[in-house]
Amino acid sequence: MSTPTVRRRRLGAKLRALRDGLGMTLDDVAEKSAVSASPFTTAKLSRLETARTAAKPADVDALLTLYGVSDTELRAALLALTREGAQRGWWQSYRAVLSPVYEDLISLETDATAVRTYQLGVIPGLLQTGEYARELMGAIGMADAVEERVDALVEVRLARQAVLTRDHPLDLWAVISEGVLHTRCVGEGVMRDQLSRLLMLAKRPNITIQVLPIDAPPHVGQMGSYSLLGFEGHIDLDVAFVEQLSSSLYVEDSDQVETYRRAFERLQAAALPAEASVQRIAEIREKHS
Repeated sequence: MSTPTVRRRRLGAKLRALRDGLGMTLDDVAEKSAVSASPFTTAKLSRLETARTAAKPADVDALLTLYGVSDTELRAALLALTREGAQRGWWQSYRAVLSPVYEDLISLETDATAVRTYQLGVIPGLLQTGEYARELMGAIGMADAVEERVDALVEVRLARQAVLTRDHPLDLWAVISEGVLHTRCVGEGVMRDQLSRLLMLAKRPNITIQVLPIDAPPHVGQMGSYSLLGFEGHIDLDVAFVEQLSSSLYVEDSDQVETYRRAFERLQAAALPAEASVQRIAEIREKHS
């Protein structure tokens, strides 16, 4: 049995919530579906809701119809979550160098409509240049890095950024601690090029970059970096992603995700406005050789 991924758990939790909202038991759903073209057993329903098995799009579509879900955006979001395993993602060719958690993140980014990220120590991955990413991996890697592996990981990081320029681009809002912008990279011009990229990307209508001043009063961001992934405005599907040195954590409980969402709103309020942030980035870039 494959390990449940975060998208599978989110889908199962939402299907269970829809059923509970109608006051139906698993037996009720099985009985009601018995006369349909897609009958369900209580065992199968339980496996779907507890993420012990991957759902098929046809099954999810049938359940949503059974539950009377007419919200087209919600249906689209849930069917997107169902696509795990139904189609081969570009990142699957890099499985030799990717952890399951990282695969989950890339998969979720692909289907998310919005990402809100706060970074205390690095430029967000979706905004990084290849050379900055390479230096970063060399600096924080706690195991001996094999050059071929680093090359592949840099390729992955850059490939992830396609979500920013697709037909319906991801809406990205990044709050970056100012100290990150002063990082002195070893490679000549690496940080200057990275800051130039931030200035270029900040011009895109789907990307907002704010700088949290280095002299800001104490704030919630001092507790660490994280990202929020959102899906079609349905906040009960949102997930918070917290990356640490030796592990990463997905926060899926709705109340806890809401805590991260409120924290991000505080960070937005504490940071420089977008226009002033662009000016600050440009000023710092001139100090880098």
